[in-house]
Order: sequence, then C-alpha cells, then structure tokens
Amino acid sequence: MAVGLVSVATTTRSILLRDVDHRVNGLLAQEAGEFANFEERGVDPETGRPFTDPSRLLEEFLVRQYADPDEELIGLVDRPGRAPAHFRQPRDIPVALPLYKDRDALRRIFDSPDATGTLHRASGEIRWAKVTVARAGGEAEAAFVVAFHPGREQSAVNEEFRILLAISGVALLMTTGIGWAVAGRILKPVRLVRTAAAQLTEQDLTRRIPVHGRDDIAALAETFNDMLDRLERAFAAQREFVDDAGHELRTPITIVRGHLELMGDDPAEREETIRLVTDELDRMSRIVEDLLLLAKAERPDFVTPEPVQLAELTADVYVKARTLGERDWQLAEVADVEAALDPQRITQAMVQLAQNAVQHTAPGQTVRIGSRADGPDIELYVADSGCGVQPQDGEVIFERFRRGTPRRGAARGSGAGLGLSIVRAIAEAHGGRVRLRDTDGGGATFVLLLGEAHT
Repeated sequence: MAVGLVSVATTTRSILLRDVDHRVNGLLAQEAGEFANFEERGVDPETGRPFTDPSRLLEEFLVRQYADPDEELIGLVDRPGRAPAHFRQPRDIPVALPLYKDRDALRRIFDSPDATGTLHRASGEIRWAKVTVARAGGEAEAAFVVAFHPGREQSAVNEEFRILLAISGVALLMTTGIGWAVAGRILKPVRLVRTAAAQLTEQDLTRRIPVHGRDDIAALAETFNDMLDRLERAFAAQREFVDDAGHELRTPITIVRGHLELMGDDPAEREETIRLVTDELDRMSRIVEDLLLLAKAERPDFVTPEPVQLAELTADVYVKARTLGERDWQLAEVADVEAALDPQRITQAMVQLAQNAVQHTAPGQTVRIGSRADGPDIELYVADSGCGVQPQDGEVIFERFRRGTPRRGAARGSGAGLGLSIVRAIAEAHGGRVRLRDTDGGGATFVLLLGEAHT
C-alpha cells in the first residue's frame, strides 16, 4: 500500500508539473503571437502609419498589454558591446532577481538564435520566448521578450505533493492499524489451529477448535476438527488392535509354551503335544489374518466396486455355502438387479455369515440365503433356524473378540470373535451396514444393507 500511495502522489505531481509546463508554453506562444501580429498590422497612433522605429513599436505594444503576476514583458533594443536597452511595464515581479535586472541574462537571450528557451539561474528558472525586430536584410536591432518565472507554481505543486504524501502517510498508518487488528481477528482461528496442533500428542487427541461463523477460516477449523476426529478414531483403533491382539494371542502362546516345557520323551506324548501346539498355532494364524484384514478395512482400496448381477452373486454364495456343513440349505429369493459391489468381499462376508449359522445350528436345520431389492437399497441375508441371539448381545457380537452369550444347551463357538467384525467392516466399506433380525419361527437373520440397485 505504501508503494501504491507513493506512486499515486508521484504521478499526481508529474501531472501537475506537466500542466504547468503546458500553461507556460501556451502563454509564451500567445504573447509572442500577439506581438508578431501587432508588428505586422499595427500603426503608430501619432503618425497613422506602420511603425518604423523599433523602440516606438515596443513601447506602444507594452502599454497595451497586461501581464500575469509571474510574467515579464520586455522590449530590448540592441546596443553593441553593452546590455540591450530595455522597455518594460512599470510593476513589481515577485521574484528575487527579475529578468530586467539581470543584464547578462538579457544579453544571452537577445543573442540566442532560438525563439524559445529555458534559462537556469541561481535565483530560479526562467522560461522565455522571443520575437526579433530586424533591419531590412540585416541583424536584429530589437526584440520583444516574454519571460515567465514558473518557480512559484512549481513550489505550489511541490507543496501539494508534500501534503499528499502526508495524507498518504496518515492513511497508511490508519490502514496498517486497522489491517493489523482485522488480520489478527481473521487469523485467530489459524493461530488456534497451530496451537492445537502443537499441543496434540498421541495420548491426548481430544482438543478441538471452537468454530464461529461460516467463512473460509471457519471451514478450515471444521476441516481441522474433522481431521482430529479421524486421527482419534485411527489411534483408538490402533490401540484397540494392539490390546485385542495381545489379549487373544497371549492364551495360545501360553498354551504352546506350557506344552513344550512339559513335553516328555514318550513318543505318544510328543505326538499329542505336537498336535495340540499345531492346533494352537493354526488358531493364532487365523487370528492374525483376521486382524490384518480388519486393519486393511481402513484403507481406501479395501473394496473395488464393479457392476455385479445380484442374482448371480447370490447363487454363487449359495453354492459355496452348501459345503460348510450338513444343513438344509435353501436359496430363498434372488434380486434381479445390478449393483456396484466388490463381489469377492461380499462373498467373503456372506460365507462368514453362513459359517456363523453353521456353528449355531444342528445338522438338518434350515439355513436360508437370499437377496432382495428394498426400495432404493439392496439386501443380502443369511437366516438360520438355530438358537438365535440374546437381546443384550445384539450390538456386542459385531465388536472385535466379543461373542454372544450362549443359550442353555448350545455349544459356544470356537472362533476368536472376529467373524462378525469382518462382516461389519465389509458392509461399511461399501457405504452400508449390517443388521440383526429375528427369524420367524426362531433363529437369527443377518442382513447386509448396501447401496443403490440399478434395474
């Protein structure tokens, strides 16, 4: 802004000085033109004839003129070897050294071959124009000179320039103060973001920035708060992953170590110990694979949707699920629609639900697999006729390493409690959800509610 204000002031000064130059040049040309016209057409009032005496011509012209305050009208008559004799109007000039008193300057102007010029003196600049009166075919014997002293007008322009600079300086200070205060208020949320970011630690991700207004800064604060929410969820999931993994892996490790420490030299005992250790290692491997799958569910490339015919996908899941156990498998219904799904992940989730149904039903009991379009959404479900799920376990069973409370007489599942967590992760990765419903006649129905269908 300082550069802009100085540029405006400097440009204004240049324009004003140019106007002064134009006015002075116009005045000089006007006065010189008037004298030339008078010389050509004027007559001596005493004789009634054209002027023959240059002195008389100059005196009569000067009597008829009225000069500006900074203007001098002078008639010069040549006197070889000396300063020219001069005629002028009897009035004062508001300058330190008028031209008519500067004999050296008069001589230089009279002898100059130019019709106009600028004379630079210690007492100030003079702009002048000259019209010579010459003898017939000879040298000039007289001259009319109009001189203008632009110093006072230039000083006025310089004074206006200084005033403009002073006003610009005051405006700059006021604008700087206002800008400082406004910028401080505008950037306050940015400082809050910086302070909050500096105070964040892995142990404390609960700080949030208060959001006020609906401008870009408020949007920045909201975005930062959303980022903190995601970070907090990510760190919580990481801690939960570590805690769950440590808790679930500690038991099989203890079993493996205990059996290996107590293993004797008896071949039968060694064979049984190796079988038990291998079984625990296999269970550890399954737990690790399931945990890694849940960790990958947070990645954007966890699912790769593509157009899928839901009827064909449902039939494939039904064929694969029939090999999981001796149950009364039924393909209940299929939806003849197309949807954008990841067929491998959906198959994985449906097979997991079928496996869960097998674990909670007896041989010969019914397990139904189907899909349907429910308005804009699609549903894929696995319904069993087993013992069902206790009401208090409706949400617990979808958490990691959590199993439902077994009903009386029902066997507790042998899994690690990650199957339904994987199903929920696959559903949420598709922008959907998984729901538990009661089956008519007893049992549980697990439903994947997914995105829009396209008929």
